[in-house]
Order: sequence, then structure tokens, then C-alpha cells
Amino acid sequence: MPNDQRFIDPSDIETLELEWGTIKWLSTPETTGAEAFSSGVVVLTPGEGHERHTHPDSEEVLYFLNGEGVQTIGDEEREVTPGDMVYIPAGVEHSTENTGWEPMRFLAMYGPPGPEAEIRDAPGCEVRPPEGRDI
Repeated sequence: MPNDQRFIDPSDIETLELEWGTIKWLSTPETTGAEAFSSGVVVLTPGEGHERHTHPDSEEVLYFLNGEGVQTIGDEEREVTPGDMVYIPAGVEHSTENTGWEPMRFLAMYGPPGPEAEIRDAPGCEVRPPEGRDI
């Protein structure tokens, strides 16, 4: 997909598969030309989550679309449900866990971009090419 796209079709974006779920980075410097942030949709498998980690140079915002889970930010832990949003300052440890019976879907945004490339290169991450749009 060329740089500077304004309308993004998820089928035109690669899917990152991890042991705990999938991610589609819909806006990155490579896809939209965005310089200040990146964003994508994360799907956590029921009963799964990712370990506590940090993004030393990027702030993060998560907006929960469906499902239910537990979000940890620093020493604070809270249940999250659709419509909730959390802000994670740069360098603060955090984790997200799906505690429900269905896949949990949320929008993740980084400012500035960068962590999405680290996740793509993480051990165990499989990259599935774009499906392409059926016309």
C-alpha cells in the first residue's frame, strides 16, 4: 500500500499474529504518512493478554470497542469494557488481558509512532500479507 493514504481498508493491511491475538496497524508512517502517531486494531483471544511492558519513547491510548478485560497501568488495575479509554504515559509498565468469553477488540494509538514496528519484529510474531479487496 502506498504512503499518504487517506481512506484505509483493513483488507489492504497486513495482519500481525501473536500467541495472544492479532493486530492490524491501520495508520503508520508507511501507510498513511502520519508523523505524530500510529494506530491500529488489536484483537485479544479470550483468556489471553500480553505481558507487562513499556514503550519508553511513546505515549499510548487504548479505546475498547468490545469484550471485557483487565487493564494494568503502573500499579493500578481496572476492569475495562466497551467505551472505556485509557491513557498510558511513555515509559510506564502496562498490560491488557481479555477476561471474557469473546474476542476483545480495541483501538491502540502511539504518539509518536515506533512501538508498532517493534511488535512486528518481536519473536513469535507472524506476518500475514494483506487479503486485498474483492471487487
